[in-house]
Amino acid sequence: MKRLIFSILVAATLWFLMFSSLTAPLLNFWWAMAASAVVLTTLACQEGVLQRLHASLGRDEHIVRSVIREVLLGIAIAVVLWGVFWVGDKVASWLFPFARPQVDLIYGMKTGNQPWLIALLLLFIIGPAEELFWRGYVQHRLGERWSPTLGYVFATAIYTLVHLPSGNFMLIMAAMVCGVCWGGLYRLMPRHFLAILLSHALWDCAAFVWFPI
Repeated sequence: MKRLIFSILVAATLWFLMFSSLTAPLLNFWWAMAASAVVLTTLACQEGVLQRLHASLGRDEHIVRSVIREVLLGIAIAVVLWGVFWVGDKVASWLFPFARPQVDLIYGMKTGNQPWLIALLLLFIIGPAEELFWRGYVQHRLGERWSPTLGYVFATAIYTLVHLPSGNFMLIMAAMVCGVCWGGLYRLMPRHFLAILLSHALWDCAAFVWFPI
């Protein structure tokens, strides 16, 4: 438990550095996020996350079939979640005058960076790392400590809270929705962890680069 608490504190510190108005202007957000992702992946891998990911694919003779299934499921989840955010953006913009300007601030993080580079970082480093750490490590360990449902609730709450330093209500709500969705999927079908991981990476690229909301 001490190692888990330490890992969460490390993640919270990294998120503060990336999102706080005190430190964010000093950093290139995407390179800072990529470096943070490497740190989180390292912490998660020390706790056997990759072994559980491999085990979720089943027996070796069925790995190709399992990977194809996970890829298709991951694409489907990403498409549905993108649709949820598209609808949510329209509703939030209608209800709250500040919603769209805050969303535009999030997209402003892309300024000065090549879209293809952002897409590569999201697809191969940032997206997978977030799932390996927040669901594969934090939620899994909390679930073992208490119960799978409590692990889901607390992991989602922590994932949401680490975004508070941004001071951006829409970003915080987006993190909460993502935590609820991906954490809920991991709670209900942990054997499809690879699909959940792929959906995160694909959704990141779709929402930020390919099909901005």
